[in-house]
Amino acid sequence: MSFIAQTSSANEWKIIVNAISVLVEEASFEATPEGIQFRGMDPSHVAMIDLNWPNASFEKYECEKPFKLTVRVEELSKLIKRAASKNRITISATDNEYLNIKLENGYKREFKIRLIESSYTPSPVPKLSLNSKFVISKTAFVDALNDVAAIADHITIETNQDNVKFVGIGDSGQASIILEKNDNEILEINSEENNKATYSLQYLLNIVKAIGATTDTINAEYSNGMPFKLQCKLGDSGGFMNFYLAPRVDDR
Repeated sequence: MSFIAQTSSANEWKIIVNAISVLVEEASFEATPEGIQFRGMDPSHVAMIDLNWPNASFEKYECEKPFKLTVRVEELSKLIKRAASKNRITISATDNEYLNIKLENGYKREFKIRLIESSYTPSPVPKLSLNSKFVISKTAFVDALNDVAAIADHITIETNQDNVKFVGIGDSGQASIILEKNDNEILEINSEENNKATYSLQYLLNIVKAIGATTDTINAEYSNGMPFKLQCKLGDSGGFMNFYLAPRVDDR
């Protein structure tokens, strides 16, 4: 019984490990012949990551039967950070004791980290009917988050068919940023009705930082008082990582 997953670049692994580290200390990856999945929720049950990484996304992929690979995220992160972006990365396992990591780019480096036992059962993906979607440049989204963070700890997002509005209210005052549909920063707005919900700024800032320079745009969906969904695509083979953030209960 063996498992091998090889990528020609370290970028995808870095995105995934960085994003997962925002939420959990231990991660259980489910490797099957179809690909790699991960679903994890932070201890406060405020945020969730759902990863689907199909076998077609890999330079080489072998998995004879399902593997559960549970690691301490900090340990895995230290090794993935040792890889340059152009390094070929091969992750493999032949038993339930060690995860093998090989980095190649002119010379080879090999590491092993011990797999750990876990009784974690993935939470189901929430079945959501979200009727507001917008696509925004990542630069504009990060700027809006940081603008609001200068005043508040939470951000209220409001959308209609014409604009997206970011509002923050704190003890010292209020911030308001409005981006119109015809702005270059807003690539798409599709809002069936006026929507409004409030979320934790720190979670959003952390997850956007984890995504890094992999995308120029942010694809977001939400509804009145519903979770915020942010999607990051992994290559062109159907891989994705969805981030869900619960709304603040006392929504303003």
